[in-house]
Amino acid sequence: MQLDTEPNQELEILAQGQEHQIAFLHQPYLVETDITTDKEIISDDGDDKHSPLQKNIWNQEMAAIYLLEQGTSIYKDHLRFIIHVSEKPKLEIPIREVEQIMIFGNIQLSTPVINACFKEKIAVLFLNQLGQYHGHLASEESTNIDNHLIQMQRRDDDYFQFHVSKAIVYGKLTNSKQLLMRFNRKRKITAVEQAIYGISKDIDSLELVENLDSLRGYEGITAARYFPAFGQLVTNPNFEFSLRNRQPPTDPINSLLSFGYTLLLNNVMSFIVAEGLSPYIGNFHYGERQKSYLAFDLMEEFRSVIVDSLVMNIINHSVFKPQDFDILDSTGGVYLNQSARRIFLQKFEARMNEETSHPDLQSQVAYRHAIQLQVRRYKRCLLSDIPYAAFLRPS
Repeated sequence: MQLDTEPNQELEILAQGQEHQIAFLHQPYLVETDITTDKEIISDDGDDKHSPLQKNIWNQEMAAIYLLEQGTSIYKDHLRFIIHVSEKPKLEIPIREVEQIMIFGNIQLSTPVINACFKEKIAVLFLNQLGQYHGHLASEESTNIDNHLIQMQRRDDDYFQFHVSKAIVYGKLTNSKQLLMRFNRKRKITAVEQAIYGISKDIDSLELVENLDSLRGYEGITAARYFPAFGQLVTNPNFEFSLRNRQPPTDPINSLLSFGYTLLLNNVMSFIVAEGLSPYIGNFHYGERQKSYLAFDLMEEFRSVIVDSLVMNIINHSVFKPQDFDILDSTGGVYLNQSARRIFLQKFEARMNEETSHPDLQSQVAYRHAIQLQVRRYKRCLLSDIPYAAFLRPS
């Protein structure tokens, strides 16, 4: 199974998100130079929203920190983390409010900060500037060897591998089909309707599949139907899309998809680590190199739901212009420039915090919480043989 998660290049923005004291409910929060209002946030249904951006203001309902500006330092002062970069004002954050820290590239953590993260079980993930996962801090309490051993045993359990993978592929195909249906509801483009029909047949055929190779084949067939149809739904005349490519992305829409998938992968990763599971032992994805295959698995059903729908709305609402993208001379890859990346990150965070329904809870939940619930579903399946069921976006 070829992985489709290449990140954007030259990531150099500082964006800090903090979340509610309950670990699963993240809220978007960006630190910028001026108190202002950014461009519109476009919801999945096309509604316009606004999000204030404020300078160095701590909101106690937020406790997930994303640090991407190179040269940032974090140190501890009594019961607070102090975030400092260059000559900019320092940001003070109560340690008790922090649940997660994502470190991109050259960020300095003091020894007292690391010890505090161990003590308070704060998830710390290390990534390079491109968003590729390098490792994470794990205390003895957060590393569950029993879970890892069961994951290894399940890796050799063909029945378990197949049925979990089948549920994942079913979720991915169903959500992909639904996205095309939703965006084509009014337009009624014939090529898109044909793709929807083909994907429906692919979903029906999953009932007859008996092995992982066939599952991967149907996932590939659906991708070949889905992405050209996705391109047909682009209404902005300044952008075109017909083929998914990623090494490197050769057009703006591919660039946005790659960046979005990278951000999604990192969020899935943090919840896997928090649940005491190894992110490296997957079921559907595989490869010779050690990668976070479980995170690749569990992000599949959220690709179209979170990233693809966001990219479509951003493009069709003209949030970006062709001038917002740069071509890297060394590879010919197309990437968002620095200011545009900040805007995309804000809109991604807003999308992650939009609410949806999930069968495991009666109340509405943020998409970020839905991801956590799916990780817990997988863990429950791993430990108790309760069948894994994919997340299906409500119609």
